[in-house]
Amino acid sequence: MHIVVAIVGFKNALDIVQCLDSLSRSTHQDFEVFICENGGPDAYAKLQDSIPAVLTGGQTVRVVEASRNLGYAGGVNVCLAQTPDADGWWVLNPDTEPGEGALSAMIRRLEKGDCEAVGCTVTFPDGKIQSYGGLWRNWLARGELIGDGGALEDGVDADLVEGAQAFLNGASMLIGRRFLEVVGPMREEYFLYCEEVEWCLRARARGMRLGFAPEGVVLHRHGTTTGAGRAMREKPRAPVYLGERNRLLLTRDCFGSKFPVVAFTTLAILLVRCVPRGAWRHLRYGLGGWWAGVRDERGAPSWIQA
Repeated sequence: MHIVVAIVGFKNALDIVQCLDSLSRSTHQDFEVFICENGGPDAYAKLQDSIPAVLTGGQTVRVVEASRNLGYAGGVNVCLAQTPDADGWWVLNPDTEPGEGALSAMIRRLEKGDCEAVGCTVTFPDGKIQSYGGLWRNWLARGELIGDGGALEDGVDADLVEGAQAFLNGASMLIGRRFLEVVGPMREEYFLYCEEVEWCLRARARGMRLGFAPEGVVLHRHGTTTGAGRAMREKPRAPVYLGERNRLLLTRDCFGSKFPVVAFTTLAILLVRCVPRGAWRHLRYGLGGWWAGVRDERGAPSWIQA
């Protein structure tokens, strides 16, 4: 099975160098890497200078410069559109380090033929579990990561994860050809955040099934590009604003009848999280995103970094 590893960069060449180094040790060798650099000509030139054109196993690495900052979904869609002959696409965050058997494990699960996309075990750098997959709480417009904070050595029941998960962790998703043919690409108007959740929810609504390969392990240094992994008081505007906005866009797109109630519950959750902590900047960013979601504003905000 020939796989295209789809990576979206944004001025983070070092992350991608580390990711490629891990990919070069993959036990499954029939793949190529396609990178869409969203960070402009200087970032594109730096990335070109930093990475090899061919990995040690002979896999080609291709980099294209986006016409502008397309956001994560837009960058993924460039990778998908320019590699139409692949048997599957591994959508992989640049701040990941896949284990050598991760791709092989996900391919084995996909090839069983009873699912159209596969997730894996995603860990934090300290070895704790980030997720096996995710649940989506419709009325709260909140994702819940299965296994979050657990220990890798505890193991997991793959059947239980597959029966429960509503979406795959966007840091590592293996997408089969039929998934793309039936569901189509990511929604670019989300720009950043919730795009992988909406993609999976849309897929499930169209009869697609999500698999899980527990023995595939991918380390994820969460939020190195966007700052999403920082403490509440330190988070920059983009992840807070877009996180609040896009959970409402997703509700409109997938659970439209619930939108009036969800608009109020998300506002209440934002206030309860921020006010007791005195996180006034976070609240300001979040309220801006919430209002944008109420108004159904989509795409890149006018203030976003180009």
